[in-house]
Amino acid sequence: GPSLRRRRPARQIDLGGLMRIREREAVLTRPPRSLWQESVRRLRKNRLAIAGATIVALFIALAITAPIVTPYDPTKQNYDSILSGPARAHLLGTDGLGRDSLSRLVFGARTSLTVGLFTQFIVISIGIPVGLIAAFAGGKIDNLLMRFVDIVFAFPDLLLIILLRAIFGGSIYMVFLAIGLVNWVVMARLVRGQVLSVKEQEFVLAAKAIGVPTSGLLFRHLLPNVLGPVVVLVTFSVPRAIFAEAALSYIGIGVAPPTPSWGTMIQDGYGVIFASPFPVLFPAIAIGLVMLAFTFLGDGLRDALDPRQTRG
Repeated sequence: GPSLRRRRPARQIDLGGLMRIREREAVLTRPPRSLWQESVRRLRKNRLAIAGATIVALFIALAITAPIVTPYDPTKQNYDSILSGPARAHLLGTDGLGRDSLSRLVFGARTSLTVGLFTQFIVISIGIPVGLIAAFAGGKIDNLLMRFVDIVFAFPDLLLIILLRAIFGGSIYMVFLAIGLVNWVVMARLVRGQVLSVKEQEFVLAAKAIGVPTSGLLFRHLLPNVLGPVVVLVTFSVPRAIFAEAALSYIGIGVAPPTPSWGTMIQDGYGVIFASPFPVLFPAIAIGLVMLAFTFLGDGLRDALDPRQTRG
């Protein structure tokens, strides 16, 4: 009979290997991520940093919507319900004047977060220009500016804040201004050190060689390369400013009553702590939670913005 030819088996397609090849080709052809894109990608992988950012966002949302979410007027006194514990009518109880603690806590978040963010605006507005000009100019200008920074830095923070408050008055914005005017020196030193390490690198020297103007060198080449440490310092400085305001309010020279703040709530509750611990407990927890959240966020930003981290 006729000889039978063996049929060759059909070629099997390795779908897994094909997908891996396509993934490698996509990685090779993908444009490289910028430093900021890579930093955001690393930050998303940090669970503690994301948790801290979520808590901060929650407190900011509560502060913005305080008139809507609070059940009572934070300054309204009710002498029929003094130092009551947590209950359905008052979820966090009341203070020594019968004011609702939950309403005061939420409105106090406005004051505490405002002082944290507003003081950082002052710190950035003064510290970055001083540090940038001192490092870029050098010589006598650098020496003069840094000696002034050393003089401000030599004063104890609390003493200088009390002095500035006595000069500018006791308005809530003057308290914010005093805290900001005390804390800008750290920012100036950081920016100066970062600029000194960057301005002698090749890309800056090349920009000088082709005639880039001074403004271009400062704002296009030097400042963007020091923003990473600046962002981290701002994140760590916000809880310090919040704690400073709470400490000032606790000793009676911070936010004036009846404006609610977490510091004034602790001060008011400390006098009746043995009768009811709740007026002190809840604002203390809020301060600790916000400070911890900003700390986690700052740690995450520091790791994410570190160019020495390996890419994955």
